[in-house]
Amino acid sequence: MRKVVFILFLVSFQFIFAQPDSLFFKIEDISVPKWTHKNKASMLMSEVAFVNWNSGGSNSISALINFESALKYRYKHLIWSSLLITRYGVNSQENQGLRKTDDIIDISSTLGYKKEEYTNWYYSARFNFKTQFTAGYNYPDESNVLSSFMAPGYLFVGGGIEYGKNIDKFSLYFSPLTIKTTFVLDSKLANAGSFGVTPAVYDSDGNVLVAGERIRNEVGILLTSAYEVQVFENVFLGNYVSFYSDYLNDFGNIDVDWQINLDFKVNNFIKANFGSHLKYDNDIKTQVETSVEGEYDIKGAKVQWKQLLGVGVVVDF
Repeated sequence: MRKVVFILFLVSFQFIFAQPDSLFFKIEDISVPKWTHKNKASMLMSEVAFVNWNSGGSNSISALINFESALKYRYKHLIWSSLLITRYGVNSQENQGLRKTDDIIDISSTLGYKKEEYTNWYYSARFNFKTQFTAGYNYPDESNVLSSFMAPGYLFVGGGIEYGKNIDKFSLYFSPLTIKTTFVLDSKLANAGSFGVTPAVYDSDGNVLVAGERIRNEVGILLTSAYEVQVFENVFLGNYVSFYSDYLNDFGNIDVDWQINLDFKVNNFIKANFGSHLKYDNDIKTQVETSVEGEYDIKGAKVQWKQLLGVGVVVDF
């Protein structure tokens, strides 16, 4: 019940606050095909250095590289939008090696069609794929790989309806039928049953009799909402949230993915960014270190949260 209330609160919040802005949207000429292509590249950096600092401290430097590409097509009652997001961050501290702080590949595409010019509802089909570039670790332990490229990889394909009075700024998408495919192409992680795949079967000597599954398919219900607004002249807010529940396995258990991004524009090339990313996925179990060095116990899923604050250079083209 708490999860349902939480979902209704988030969606209602976005719907209510999106409406005043959408009442004044500019009517575009949709009688001719129109392509829109925008790219954005940015690098955020932070650095701390100490010399004879009596309070102590550790020298460190971090960098986050981000690239986004958006392609949109609009013609009469048809819209098609695609988005590529790639991000990679590293951090280096004194007496420590280079460590990863962020890593994502996110590709999405939505095709929508409405029957009448003045309706705000679209019949929509949606595709989304997510994975990462490199291996992830529970630092400082770099011998135990937690994730890697295509381990996991997530593919969502589905269809439904989408509300968007001013769809570039606010959208609400509901799909009663979405296929979610989880890829775990790393054999060690697949054998361990990571990310919800079926683990390997071993004999009494620890030899693999049946290898762990590398692909898991689910069929469920998906609800997403996106809201973007220019809060002030140089402040941009983006709020993105999605909820997914599998029909076949523990229906009612909801996976949550919620992102809030605030961009503070100093000028055409300098900006500051604050980001919050909260996730919950019941298939992602946690590892707890045991009394035996190098061995871990698998525990239940937990809420994951990541926060980002940085200043850097951004280029739109």
